[in-house]
Amino acid sequence: MARPADRDDEKGGRLRTWVVRLACVLFWLAAWELAARAIDARILLVGPLEVLARLASLVATGEFWASVGVSLGRIGLGFLAAVFAGTALAALASRSTVARELLAPVMGAMKAVPVASFVILVLLWVSSRYLSVVIALVMALPIVYTNVLEGIRQTDPGLLEMCDVFSVRGWDRVRLVYVSEVLPYFRAAVTLALGLSWKAGIAAEVIGLPDFTIGEHLYDAKVYLDTPDLFAWTVTIVVVSVVLEALVTCVMGRLVERWEARP
Repeated sequence: MARPADRDDEKGGRLRTWVVRLACVLFWLAAWELAARAIDARILLVGPLEVLARLASLVATGEFWASVGVSLGRIGLGFLAAVFAGTALAALASRSTVARELLAPVMGAMKAVPVASFVILVLLWVSSRYLSVVIALVMALPIVYTNVLEGIRQTDPGLLEMCDVFSVRGWDRVRLVYVSEVLPYFRAAVTLALGLSWKAGIAAEVIGLPDFTIGEHLYDAKVYLDTPDLFAWTVTIVVVSVVLEALVTCVMGRLVERWEARP
């Protein structure tokens, strides 16, 4: 059990970390403002204060929240589909050499082919409305599959032998052995795939231009040379990405702690 002094030291260390991070953020914001003033060309670069003002005006509109919701919903749907499909395929590949060999070139191609190529190909097959769903799935699937499969393959052989000795099979073996062994790999895969899916999904929207999405607003800002809008929507993308990653990390951490603390 941690002593009060240890807890105080831990809290002090976290506080110092956040202070340092805040100082770094303020430093780069100041550098950004100075660069904008030095260039003095609004079409090329605007300062953080102007971007913040534009973002505040966007946040006050219903279209802003509708666009964020549509993009988040579609990309989130593709991401969740990738998580479930990747986990299921990894479980299948761990049990079947044929399935593993058949899936290897497909997963390799998904990781190697550029996002833009996938976007153009997918646009030939599906409506632009569902483009970000497919792209998010394609980007996240190989990450989840590879990490979960590696976690299954790295399961302690001693635990499996013990299961054989005590005739622990089926769901009990999965629950008692595989879940605990694979959870760290699954957690890393979800965290990594989430950020990649979000960025790739937004990039797909910029190309496909589905209505009421963040990507559409980014494209419009580029076409009309509206630099404040471009930066404001970019800040929105970053903020949503950070919030999503923090939420997923927190949820996954809680799940791991509860699973490990189970009787």
